[in-house]
Amino acid sequence: MAIPVSILNLVPRRDKGTAAAAIQDMLRLAQAAEQSGFVRYWIAEHHNMPMVVSSATQVLIGHTLAHTHKIRVGSGGVMLPNHSPLMVAEQYGTLATIYPHRLDLGLGRAPGTDRVTAAALRRQLNDVSLQFADDVVQLQRYLGDENCQGIVKAYPGIGTHIPLYILGSSTDSAYLAAKMGLPYVFAAHFAPRFLEEAAAIYRERFQPSAQLSKPFFMLCLNVVAAATDEEARYLQTTQFQSVLGLVRNSRAPLQPPVPHMHGLWTAEEETYVRNFTACTLLGAPDTIRQQLEEYRLRLQPDEVMAVSYIYDMDKLLESYYIFKSVADIVG
Repeated sequence: MAIPVSILNLVPRRDKGTAAAAIQDMLRLAQAAEQSGFVRYWIAEHHNMPMVVSSATQVLIGHTLAHTHKIRVGSGGVMLPNHSPLMVAEQYGTLATIYPHRLDLGLGRAPGTDRVTAAALRRQLNDVSLQFADDVVQLQRYLGDENCQGIVKAYPGIGTHIPLYILGSSTDSAYLAAKMGLPYVFAAHFAPRFLEEAAAIYRERFQPSAQLSKPFFMLCLNVVAAATDEEARYLQTTQFQSVLGLVRNSRAPLQPPVPHMHGLWTAEEETYVRNFTACTLLGAPDTIRQQLEEYRLRLQPDEVMAVSYIYDMDKLLESYYIFKSVADIVG
């Protein structure tokens, strides 16, 4: 059976590009993903980052839903420490009312930004991420049946039962997703260190819930596919430059690819960037197939979500087409 595949988009700005252009690129990719048969299209929440324009995630999700027809659209994720569960339920309950049976709610514990910006979002200095599990339970109630509600209710939101997904990059999130009986999405695209351990914990400790009867593990990987391995390595230098910018706190928009990275990073920076991007499907179709097959055999993901940092939009679309065609024959 073919591996179901999906897309995660941070809505990056390209060098000399505008926020409006980034949003147009977001829609173009969503429409191409729908036509190609991808299962879902998620948009990430980030703040105070000039290279991405996905801060108002729910607005972009609504815009994407309005310009597509059947692909599932969701958050990858809503960073719950930045929001009250009630407001999330109201906002996404409204979207689910307008676009029924097409919305996903991926939930993250991190703020998706730096500490100073997180404090500005919350208008308080205390770290509320420790309340994450309680916030998820509260959100479930707001989206649940009428007879489960308290005095405060989410209008609209009640009865929408928007499916929730726990996002994570550590073992803590694996324990939580297993305990709550929710699907688990591991961010191996930037945090590969605990991948195998987290996947094992989630499956071993999973407890069935009203939403899910058995574990559902989604693996998020970087993907850079091209006609040849050499071209893919060339295209990958855009992501290398982007991660290097995070290391140096420069946060520049996506840069065009370069023939090589020699002289652009130190040995220590190269090690960090390569470790950061270690979970990447990279190469021509046959190479991608071999790499995806290895992940399938080792981790048995129920779905693979791809994220790509490719500068040229046509090359980005080609990469996703290759990825989807390969996934259709791996299984």
